[in-house]
Amino acid sequence: MTTETANHTSQAPDSSDSADQAAPARTDVTASTGTDSIQAPEVAAYWAERRRYIERIRKEPEVRQRYWREAGIYMLRRILWSFGFFPIFLAFWVPFVLSSFNPVVMATDLIPVLQSFVDSNPEVQATTISTLTIAWVSVGFFFLVFDFVLTPFRSPYEYEADVYMRSWEQLNHDQLPDKV
Repeated sequence: MTTETANHTSQAPDSSDSADQAAPARTDVTASTGTDSIQAPEVAAYWAERRRYIERIRKEPEVRQRYWREAGIYMLRRILWSFGFFPIFLAFWVPFVLSSFNPVVMATDLIPVLQSFVDSNPEVQATTISTLTIAWVSVGFFFLVFDFVLTPFRSPYEYEADVYMRSWEQLNHDQLPDKV
């Protein structure tokens, strides 16, 4: 593939068409169609080098250990936010809003509810606790799904590859087009 690429790019400047000579020297494959795009082999070389580098660093134990540590921290953080903060925040925020941001009104409204819970039989108490648990888990799961979508995991492999590819681009700057 690299031999064909070298032959294709070396033959393009030698063409005798006046349209090709009048157009500025471009390095894209689709010069004959008139669209501005990056040459596919150069982009393929970038992604091939990136894949090779990621395969190489996956074998390093330090990076693998950092991957698992960061994945664990990411999961713990997402679970704590989704099941710890948001349901508890909503459990206090909704009654606070309904009491017009007045804690005295909120306490006055909640004391009879808590008193009736304490005075009820164990079956009603169990049903109330299971309903609150289901509500907590459903709110937590709802926020967990959106938290995964809004804050995806950033792999250390990808970070290392980004850093490496920036330096690779610097070294191969004269061989790459402007928009890689």
